[in-house]
Amino acid sequence: MRRKLGLLSVLYFIQGMPYGFQLIALPVYLRAEGVSLTGIGLASAISLPWTLKIIWGPLVDRYGHEQFGRRRSWIVPLQAALAGSCLLVAFVPPERGLLLLILGVLLMNLFAATMDVAVDGLAVDLLRENELGYGNIAQVVGYKLGILTGGGVLVWASSQIGWRGLFFIMAGVIAAALIVTLSFRERLRTATAEGTPTSLAGVVRALVQTVRVPGTVWLLLFIATYKLGESMADAMFKPFLFDGGITREQIGLWVGTWGTVFSLAGSFLGGILASRMRLLTAVGIAAVLRALAVGGEWWLSIVGPTAERVIAVTAAEQLFGGALTTAMFAYMMSRVDRRIGASHFTMLATIEVTAKIVARWGSGLLADQAGYTTLFALATVLSVAFLTLLIPLHRAEHARSKTSGDEP
Repeated sequence: MRRKLGLLSVLYFIQGMPYGFQLIALPVYLRAEGVSLTGIGLASAISLPWTLKIIWGPLVDRYGHEQFGRRRSWIVPLQAALAGSCLLVAFVPPERGLLLLILGVLLMNLFAATMDVAVDGLAVDLLRENELGYGNIAQVVGYKLGILTGGGVLVWASSQIGWRGLFFIMAGVIAAALIVTLSFRERLRTATAEGTPTSLAGVVRALVQTVRVPGTVWLLLFIATYKLGESMADAMFKPFLFDGGITREQIGLWVGTWGTVFSLAGSFLGGILASRMRLLTAVGIAAVLRALAVGGEWWLSIVGPTAERVIAVTAAEQLFGGALTTAMFAYMMSRVDRRIGASHFTMLATIEVTAKIVARWGSGLLADQAGYTTLFALATVLSVAFLTLLIPLHRAEHARSKTSGDEP
């Protein structure tokens, strides 16, 4: 199992690096070049490949060289293309041309997002039921560390290594990871023997059929809503702290740095929970703890922020939010049709990401109109209300277990 987890950690890490740069660092570089806030907001559209990847996800399930590896035949060339796009961006710093820079980062996102489809499919193929918890630790922690490296560590080091050095190192790390990918021998399988669709239309049909499985409506609603309250609160938490008199430096240390540490610890906690008990039970426990932590942000908006209060609430929210993410991803992976693992998991993940984006978009408007306290109160209510979906989902899970004969 260690080799599987090591491989997945590396692959998710290199996908996180370019996204971390685009998410954290790029807005700062654009602002330094005089780009308006509206322009910076519009530039965030370069992350669309991460939302739209479901459109071409079925291609990843249908096509692939069986002898070289069904997933590896996508991952290897996409890794090479991702490294090449990093080298391209190294030669287009902001002062040389913002349009070229944005197009370059868009390419990075396109290659990384498509690679993510193939890697998710590989994870579904590799991980057995009792390995999903630890496998999703590798996924979530690897990806978060990649974001931290690409958006934080390398940008911080760019004062010494320069713009080109930043992307040369990023490209070098991705290229070095190719050695890991090439050394891995993917298990060969006969598609027809395992019922895998043998045409693109077959993949699409199988994907549509997954929606018709009894209980799937509850599953999709569950995935779409489990992060709504948390996403709304997180989007406005840092502006709330700043407006409450907390300095940018303090926010960066307490929320940015320590928050990330607790988020990573939470990811390990969620994976351990998912490995020690039924996956839906692990999700439920993490969701209850997360709802309490979101309520802490509501409480903070009433009593006012102090150093001790902010650190305590941030630690709880990031710890339990991270645990919920990992447990939830493990549960989502357990519900995937392994014949079309790449596109099915991508569909579920796209629903999750899209719902979070919508929640963040609406949070600013609500905070402007009704204030922080009302926003955080609604976020808490939504986080608690989400828990009620565990009831029909548990019933559907029970019925599914009885049908398959897996009920203990």
